[in-house]
Amino acid sequence: MKKRIAFATCVQLGLSCIEKIYRIGGNLDLLITLKDEKAKKKSGRIYLDEIANEHDAPLLKIDNINDQEVLSALKEYQIDWLFIIGWSQIAKKDVLETPKYGCIGMHPTLLPTGRGRAAIPWAIIKGLDETGVTMFKLDEGVDTGDIIGQGVIKLDQNTTATELYQKVDDMHITLIAKYWEDIVNNNITLTKQNELEATEWPGRKPEDGEILNSMSMDEADKLVRAVTRPYPGAFYKDGDKTYRIWSAKTNKEDGAIKLVDGYLFPIDFEVED
Repeated sequence: MKKRIAFATCVQLGLSCIEKIYRIGGNLDLLITLKDEKAKKKSGRIYLDEIANEHDAPLLKIDNINDQEVLSALKEYQIDWLFIIGWSQIAKKDVLETPKYGCIGMHPTLLPTGRGRAAIPWAIIKGLDETGVTMFKLDEGVDTGDIIGQGVIKLDQNTTATELYQKVDDMHITLIAKYWEDIVNNNITLTKQNELEATEWPGRKPEDGEILNSMSMDEADKLVRAVTRPYPGAFYKDGDKTYRIWSAKTNKEDGAIKLVDGYLFPIDFEVED
């Protein structure tokens, strides 16, 4: 019997997955997104009206994933699986248990490493050689559910958040295509996460992007690469002026330091006032 599947998202990562599902001949029985006026400044915020109309899919716009109208819709459409991808609100027990088989999410790290927030910036700031994306069955914890599958993404000393975000997007698409048939046929294998290896990464705010004179060349370089577009960008302050920095090129051969508005930095910047 065909599984009835719903998909909740409000960012590009989720929309990319939805587009891939339709490209490989899949079908979605319900789409869920935020109301138009909510999260307008969220990085990667998208709208599902066009793709819902194109594929004649019901579209529910909500304030919160745990609202009663979500539970009612999942029951009305007799949903077997609910994808919740690119969604910052944590689904509670009622939502997790309303679909017949449960809910599926993705997280842009190789779980159990890097549970939590700001996975793309942290991977660069921490200087990791590799990260990835994990597809997993959601439970009541934060990124603690059983793993369905993973894909590895390599990083180097030049990787930027812009590049990594695109690679993460591509890996979401790859995992959706790889496991879609297993999901609709209820043939997935679940692997428990090793709690002894679990790490948690905290959320980040725009003000965490400030470059300080006390930073080393390597620290400043990583920060600039980690919070460039689609994130708010690194910055430094000169009195009452703030300079936004989107890219940087270090000079490691002679340790040259560039003087920028009174600040000495071991780095060359693309600056935007």
